[in-house]
Amino acid sequence: MPPNQRPVSPQENNQDRFGATQSNNYQNPPQYRKSQSQQPPQYRSSQQKPRAEERPIPNMNKSDDFVDHFRVPNAQESSYRESYLNPTYVFETFIEGDCNRLARSAGIAIARKPGATAFNPLVVYGGVGLGKTHLAQAVGNEVKRSDPSKFVLYVSSEQFTTQFIEALRNNNVQQFTNYYLQVDVLIVDDIQFLAKKEKTQENFFHIFNRLHQNGKQIIMTSDRPPRSLEGLTDRLLSRFKWGLTADIQKPDFETRVAIVKQKLMSEGVNVPDDVVEYLSYNIDSNIRELEGTLVSLVANASLMQREVDLDMAKNALLNIVRNTEKEITIEFIQQIVSEYFSISVDELKSKTRKKDIAQARQIAMYFSKEYTKEPLKSIGNQFGGRDHSTVVHATKAVTKRTASDALYNRILEELLDQMNIKSKG
Repeated sequence: MPPNQRPVSPQENNQDRFGATQSNNYQNPPQYRKSQSQQPPQYRSSQQKPRAEERPIPNMNKSDDFVDHFRVPNAQESSYRESYLNPTYVFETFIEGDCNRLARSAGIAIARKPGATAFNPLVVYGGVGLGKTHLAQAVGNEVKRSDPSKFVLYVSSEQFTTQFIEALRNNNVQQFTNYYLQVDVLIVDDIQFLAKKEKTQENFFHIFNRLHQNGKQIIMTSDRPPRSLEGLTDRLLSRFKWGLTADIQKPDFETRVAIVKQKLMSEGVNVPDDVVEYLSYNIDSNIRELEGTLVSLVANASLMQREVDLDMAKNALLNIVRNTEKEITIEFIQQIVSEYFSISVDELKSKTRKKDIAQARQIAMYFSKEYTKEPLKSIGNQFGGRDHSTVVHATKAVTKRTASDALYNRILEELLDQMNIKSKG
């Protein structure tokens, strides 16, 4: 046991490793104090200067190393088995709620037995700033903590693509492939950016197959479910279905409050409950925006040498909090819906009954009825001269489907986000 470390019971150990914080515990937060023992990390200059043509990026785990993310390292380099994980992304700081319970539970199971569960690959999808990268890297960090000999590698799809192109240019594709085949846990972030990159997809396909056959764990994140990923080959998409696909949704109010309080605890800062609840209620788009606003608010209070209070929070959020009273037009709705479904506004207004266009048209009519002051007849006229009864039918169809289709509900929520208005539900 390291010096100055008290004995830990098995129950405490499990809670500490995988996080015992639940969203329904937010009502009784601990009292937070600024830690006096926290010291800034010490950085040392690299002993080996990078070549002029390389673009060095600091290694996240070794402050005295520099790494070129535009190529894979050689076996002789110290960074060869570097993981590039953010050490702050752990299960303890990933708050569990209804919005992410399945994905988090699968992540914990994988961390205990990487490559030996039914969740291989694990595909985690969700909107921006909801914690996909945090969860994926938390798995990697837990694997490394449990077995430091494991080779865990985190890479974004853009980095993977750039490394592959560099390997092609230098006739080092075999070296590139061999490097990735050494990995025990491969974490690929934002897999959707491999779309329409045929050669890169082909190479990733072969790496995926070899790793999977060898019992290695693969984790991927995406901003949408695999079936909605366009520009990826069918054979690659079919591999994604071998394991588990889990979504992370927008957190509910209680979970947002718990996330804010956990952030405050990690920073050692006290903020009144009314401010926490105000922030959590008004910023519901994503966690990244919520945490960013919190950090900005605390920083401003420190500069002004005053305590954070509700008035300060309201002033800080004047340009952030959504104005639900603003005027929403049918033209605006048509534009947002058309862009989301990758069709033109003219197609949305046309007479075609193609399934994807008809679905988009129904949703646009539904939003027009719910969020504008236009009468049904006017709405129908602006959708290619349709009758008001068509608008009524579209509204009923959308309402009926929301009662049983979670993915459909998610589409509606994402569109509301883009229109910067809150759901009436």
